[in-house]
Amino acid sequence: MSRPNRRVFLGTATAALTAALPAFSQEPCSVQQPTASFTIRHAKGSPALSLNPDASVWKHAASESMYKDCSRQIDYPHLKSEIRAFWTDTDLYFLFRCPYTVLNLFLPASNSGPRVGLWDRDVVEMFLGDDWTNIRHYREFEIAPTGDWIDLAIDLDHKSYNHDWRSGWHTMARIDEANKVWYAAARIPLSAISAKPVQDGTKWRMNLYRIDGLGADPQRHFLCWQPTCVQNRDPNHVPEHFGTLVFTK
Repeated sequence: MSRPNRRVFLGTATAALTAALPAFSQEPCSVQQPTASFTIRHAKGSPALSLNPDASVWKHAASESMYKDCSRQIDYPHLKSEIRAFWTDTDLYFLFRCPYTVLNLFLPASNSGPRVGLWDRDVVEMFLGDDWTNIRHYREFEIAPTGDWIDLAIDLDHKSYNHDWRSGWHTMARIDEANKVWYAAARIPLSAISAKPVQDGTKWRMNLYRIDGLGADPQRHFLCWQPTCVQNRDPNHVPEHFGTLVFTK
């Protein structure tokens, strides 16, 4: 199934946005090799998923942060998002902590099934793939502050964004209005990404994203864990610039 044009590409930002930012911030970024790497540790059993960052499930999780624009030399320190992750014999766990100023949501929430178009509102995204030969095949996972979600099978060679594919993942989300922070958590079956057993030293291709803010796309914030640094194209679906997820015991 083809996906509609996902967003106005960042290279076409309006003059109003350009005037509001320092001149140097409009310079495109460049990808440095090696790209970012996120090493996560193994946990025993099948811990219950939690949105509480102080819960025992997250006590020994590895942590990364996300605050850079996907395509330009811009940082968003007020949106600095923390990502925690670990793995078990069967699943990959993520927790996102996302400070915000104002939320951009689909209302009412509808999280009993996948919500197509979730990328047009506030969302966090995980792109994961185990194929280092055909890097244009991978999986996409999205969670909104309301708990709305979607998972997709991506095949860029055939321009396929399969909305019907289901991973069997489990998701949670909550909004802490008092502290202006929202949380999203995911437990993704390892088998949804790879038919090969995951073991100490396994490496997957990965990128993490957050989309934030009101208004048309040129006014919104597009954050990447590993900036993809492309202009005039979707800044997320750039597998040649993904980072690496490393599994360790």
